[in-house]
Amino acid sequence: MRVLLGIAASGYSAVITLRNLLYSKKWLKTHQANATVISIGNITAGGTGKTPLVIWLCNFLGKKNICCAILTRGYKMEKPALSDEPAILTESCPDTKVIVNPDRVAAAAKAIEESAAKVLIMDDGFQHRRLARDLDIVTIDATGPFGYEKLLPAGLLREPLDSLKRAHTVVITRCDQVSEVDLTRVEEKLLGINQDLLITRSIHAPVCAKSLEHMEISLDELKGKKIFAFCGIGNPEAFLTTVRSFGVTLVGSKIYDDHYHYTNDCLTDIQKQACSLNADLILTTQKDWTKATPLLHQTTTPFPSDIPSAKKDITFAYLAIELKFLSGEDKITQLIEDTLAGKIPGK
Repeated sequence: MRVLLGIAASGYSAVITLRNLLYSKKWLKTHQANATVISIGNITAGGTGKTPLVIWLCNFLGKKNICCAILTRGYKMEKPALSDEPAILTESCPDTKVIVNPDRVAAAAKAIEESAAKVLIMDDGFQHRRLARDLDIVTIDATGPFGYEKLLPAGLLREPLDSLKRAHTVVITRCDQVSEVDLTRVEEKLLGINQDLLITRSIHAPVCAKSLEHMEISLDELKGKKIFAFCGIGNPEAFLTTVRSFGVTLVGSKIYDDHYHYTNDCLTDIQKQACSLNADLILTTQKDWTKATPLLHQTTTPFPSDIPSAKKDITFAYLAIELKFLSGEDKITQLIEDTLAGKIPGK
């Protein structure tokens, strides 16, 4: 199996390397938008924390009264109501236009035409080189930073680590889940690839839990509660670690594939497992919540009659988090300011 995966990874590497070379030599055309373009992406498959950073950037620009729009591809999107990241971005950034289109050039033109955006935030944009960008920000998950240093499908790298030479800055996420020694090693490796990288550290800080109708449950209220957690994200262990971090008892969990689309049967199974373990609350991520909540809002309950009546009102909720910088926030905000002023040379 390793040999087969290695062969497949070699083919994938050849395609990616050739594509990057064609863009670097300008043999493949990049399109300039009539706005400042800031890309937020990653170099590994799976969840690295791009969405909280996109939200942070939107809030940063909003405080400066700068009109911005988000360009996102809508991964595995069957229809808008079932998408996850776009739904989160729309809810979290209500004053920001969210354009869902895998064609980033067309999305950029639409954003400028419909909202007169001055800044375009390209979500998951590091590999999408057809749209030129003014600033490349890459998120690196501290719990799995370099994808086993192998390209897909042998590892988790979407392109070679050497591609980080294109990046201007790296935001290391989930820094609270690894040791200082490990963080130092990650930073040293990053600087060995690109000595000009600005490196910052961040965490995904839990804020509260939110149930249906956005009823908030504070972290203090959650302490000591028995929690059953479920998710379908790229890094489920990071979510479970965060849940454990604020003093709850994690009595059980259910993990689904990334971008999983839930059904009534799924929620019934989750409800049964949570009840059997005497959980006080069923907790998930905001990404999963956007897909599960339409089922929870249905007038006909999806839960069968064999669930004890005392447990039928067990609450479903999602954990609201926000990105917080541990170091380097002043430097990355200055870098963004310089980019808006046209002081950062393109790569």
